[in-house]
Amino acid sequence: MRKIIHIDMDAFYASVEQRDFPELKGKPIAVGGTGGRGVVSTCSYEARQFGVRSAMPSHMALRKCPQLIFMPPRFDAYKAVSQKVREIFLRYTELIEPLSLDEAYLDVTEAPRKFSSATEVAFAIKENIAQELELSASAGISYCKFLAKIASDMNKPDGCTLIRPEKAQSVIDNLPIERFFGIGEKTALLMKRSGIHLGKDLRALDQKTLTARFGKAGKYFYHISRGIDEREVQPNRARKSVSIEATFPTDIQQEEVLFGKLQTLIENLWQRAEKAGFYGRTVNIKLKFSSFKTETRSLSVEKGIRDQNQLRTLANQLFQDHYSPLPRPVRLLGVGLSNEEKEQEEENQLLLNF
Repeated sequence: MRKIIHIDMDAFYASVEQRDFPELKGKPIAVGGTGGRGVVSTCSYEARQFGVRSAMPSHMALRKCPQLIFMPPRFDAYKAVSQKVREIFLRYTELIEPLSLDEAYLDVTEAPRKFSSATEVAFAIKENIAQELELSASAGISYCKFLAKIASDMNKPDGCTLIRPEKAQSVIDNLPIERFFGIGEKTALLMKRSGIHLGKDLRALDQKTLTARFGKAGKYFYHISRGIDEREVQPNRARKSVSIEATFPTDIQQEEVLFGKLQTLIENLWQRAEKAGFYGRTVNIKLKFSSFKTETRSLSVEKGIRDQNQLRTLANQLFQDHYSPLPRPVRLLGVGLSNEEKEQEEENQLLLNF
């Protein structure tokens, strides 16, 4: 049986700001933009007491908490701290699967001998983070990734929660469906409309029924409602996409203006793709209109895109085919690459050609 830890840094961006600027300690702060369409990226626990939440529009956050202090994001600082956290993880295991800058799975099944349990390892990691980085983290420990992530969210901030195998089904049965990792807001709403409010309600349905209602995800729901999750911690988890987007201060109504914005995004996307060594075969364009309706269009080619001019040509073609003339004002524009070409696929292709 595996021993999995999920580490989740507490209010990460906001906590780094409060650490680096001591005058912010104990105050409600938010990291994000304050413009007309600014959004809260994350906020301190002092701000959360007023009902401020991540992804909340900044103007709404200020209504809930007029004394809220906004800080512009400093992603270079957050990345540097994240790297130091990872260095702490490496003292205990090399099986680390980052999910983002502020959370990761660790497989400590083969932890150093001086530790008698995974829980001891989790406490040691938390103590290292607190002493060396002056930040707090919450840890969840269990026999699978699903339950470890659920556990890390149970006693935030600065929590350390173990879900033992014999207690797992009871925890799952009484867990509100919206707190299941892998069940988003829309799916949770659909489930509630059909009488699925808790884990036990989900477990009452067989796999055939769940698949009929929710497609391929139904199989996943069937298993996690029974505490079955065989996914391994993947240290070299493959990147699935690279993307970039921009939200505009005012809706863009002119096609030529939006087309110009697209050119800048393409250039920035290519820089990201080259830095990541990611050569996707599918170009995606995303538009969110003034009505808040979002549309995504994509175009695929046989081989990975390895030239900025090719990326630009394909993205511009997508734009011209679907959004010329521009149907209505646009508030957000995004462009991305996905469907990566693997090195092995390239080698196979060369062998076949030969």
